Amino acid sequence: MDTKLTLMLEKRVIERAKAYARRHRKSLSGMVENYFKNLTDSPKTDEEDVPELVKSLKGIAKMPGNLDFKKDYAKYLEDKYK
Repeated sequence: MDTKLTLMLEKRVIERAKAYARRHRKSLSGMVENYFKNLTDSPKTDEEDVPELVKSLKGIAKMPGNLDFKKDYAKYLEDKYK
């Protein structure tokens, strides 16, 4: 069941939103409804907020299991400030 909703927004925001809706052949009401649906759907995990390109790079660089980061960093600093 559709229900009427009145919103108070800046005139410029409304004008830009209407222009966007026209360009994309969508209704402003539909855009607002989809926004609220996406906003209130089940909470996203942190991984869902990561862009697909970044997800595709996950695991591309394999790290050897025998690294001692503290030791390696100490060695780096020692070499850097000699």
